[in-house]
Amino acid sequence: MSAADGIVLRAETDADIDAIEVLTLVAFFEVEHSRHDEQRIVAALRADGALAVSRVAEHEGYVVGHAAASPVTLSDGTPGWYGLGPVSVGPGHRRRGIGTRLVGAVLDELRARGAAGCVVLGDPAFYRRCGFHAEPGLVLPGAPPGCFQAIAFGDRLLPLAEVEYHPAFAAG
Repeated sequence: MSAADGIVLRAETDADIDAIEVLTLVAFFEVEHSRHDEQRIVAALRADGALAVSRVAEHEGYVVGHAAASPVTLSDGTPGWYGLGPVSVGPGHRRRGIGTRLVGAVLDELRARGAAGCVVLGDPAFYRRCGFHAEPGLVLPGAPPGCFQAIAFGDRLLPLAEVEYHPAFAAG
């Protein structure tokens, strides 16, 4: 997938791993709510075989954005749900729609795989623009109100459940 602005979205390759690590570290460096371990989360997901979808945005041969998705567990046992994140865009490439395009590419891939839906913890305004909504019956314990959102694919209903992310997210 490419655009007139020269940004190409594609699946990550082994050659991208170091660039994704640096990009993720830089992207979250000044984010106030970050634990600054997002690069370790991505590496742990990859090492555990839990990095279900990993897309990069490339510009002139450089990785300038990255978005990941990994399986999540729902307390009611509903299968096929994923967690989006981390999503990273380099500081010099923000406000160009790259994050939105990366999220869209990840969601499209999840839909193509027959996923039931996706959850995300992050900026409510940004993720609402990507189709996510806060749902009172689908919760992440301890998440700030409105910051945990979900999207169900197709005609599926949102389950009433607590969500648990892969242990890589708690490792810190």
